[in-house]
Amino acid sequence: MAELTRRAADYSKWYNELVIRADLAENSGVRGSMVIKPYGFAIWERIQQQLDKMFKDTGHVNAYFPLLIPKSHLAKEAEHVEGFAKEVAVVTHYRLKADRAGGGIVVDPKAELEEALIIRPTSETIVWDTYKRWIQSYRDLPLLINQWANVVRWEMRTRLFLRTAEFLWQEGHTAHATEAEAVAEAKRMQEVYADFVENFMGIPIIKGVKTPSERFAGALETYTVEAMMQDGKALQVGTSHFLGQNFARAFDVKFTDRNGKESYVWATSWGVSTRLMGALIMAHADDRGLVLPPNLAPIQVVIIPIYKGQAELERVSAVARALQQKLQSRGIRVRFDDCDTHKPGWKFNEYELKGVPLRVAIGPKDLENATIELARRDTLKKQLIALDKAVDEIPHLLRGIQKQLFDKARAFRNARTTEVQSYPEFKKVLDSRGGFLSMLWDGSAETEVGIQRETRATIRCIPSDASEAEGTDPYSGKPAKLRVLYAKAY
Repeated sequence: MAELTRRAADYSKWYNELVIRADLAENSGVRGSMVIKPYGFAIWERIQQQLDKMFKDTGHVNAYFPLLIPKSHLAKEAEHVEGFAKEVAVVTHYRLKADRAGGGIVVDPKAELEEALIIRPTSETIVWDTYKRWIQSYRDLPLLINQWANVVRWEMRTRLFLRTAEFLWQEGHTAHATEAEAVAEAKRMQEVYADFVENFMGIPIIKGVKTPSERFAGALETYTVEAMMQDGKALQVGTSHFLGQNFARAFDVKFTDRNGKESYVWATSWGVSTRLMGALIMAHADDRGLVLPPNLAPIQVVIIPIYKGQAELERVSAVARALQQKLQSRGIRVRFDDCDTHKPGWKFNEYELKGVPLRVAIGPKDLENATIELARRDTLKKQLIALDKAVDEIPHLLRGIQKQLFDKARAFRNARTTEVQSYPEFKKVLDSRGGFLSMLWDGSAETEVGIQRETRATIRCIPSDASEAEGTDPYSGKPAKLRVLYAKAY
């Protein structure tokens, strides 16, 4: 099998090849949409299961809302519809009929819908139309709902996992009695995302708020979680939005408080998508293939037997299966690959390509010496350990791999974060090494748009831990008090 394109030679080509070769996904017969293959979906399921647990641990429950949204719903919140109008897919008819003249089928012109339906680009409008029936009193609040679903946003330039017309995601929609409660919820979910990305995906993040021009359509504040990929570009890996009372007013969602006073509720929404799969690849993978953090790897340990003949296979398999069972009793996800259609060398390369964190090889000599050979995917280093120590040593090694991946990504992120003092320095660093660029900002949309037009860099966020810094915006020459992070981004 031909080697992957090297990252340094063509990062985009490397990414596309890896997604295909590692059996994660492929392009479908529908332009801009993907087929997520079983191994890719197994990783997504790990992401989904862990996030779902974290949502439920914070008091949220799952529900499901319709895929199709009446066009009039989308029009009720002006800023929201403006933000999504160019991306929506529209259903106008409900029936096809045979084309007797030309063959095939055509849309039946007599089957036009009374009102066009939008395939959901996001669900705020259908959710809030529902909430007006669910919420009457303070007893109904807070309402903490999440849904796992698919959405459609018509994309012209697509890339598997990172930007497709249809993608999978979760979207939380909550309703609260007070502004303070809603803001606290939006911030809490930002923390949940940050916790997940760092401790399960092994990717260091920067928390902050979006500038007004980068906010979610219809939000009063967007809290973001930003990460850096190995090519120095930023990737937004989670957002949480404080929606104020905009949607409650648009859909007339009110509640009666303890004193009998009627008020509009306060809202949030928050979500992550299969874009996290792209982040997982671009943050850790190398020129040999995927490098998966153990906390999310569908297979944490693969055991490969080395043998000649049936007798050796039976002896090795007995030991391998016993080890597999003991590790599984510790909660470790283990595959014993005794398939006889491929040789061990092919299997070594295949599981390396698929990013399995730890490979165990067991052969007749290992049985004689009561040892096994371990190979780490992150460092590619091999070591022999005593068979009777393996059940205790392997969990320790998996924890070490998880930590090493995070530490490596954090060191890279820190090395590619630069505080710049002038606009010429900004452009020079951006072109030569990319990464996060910390620079003073005058707070104006004109400066933000001007820099984006000239460099394609955007303000990723105003960092949560940033303090006011007096000085002059290097681009506009105007007074500035905010230090923000710029980067080119996916």
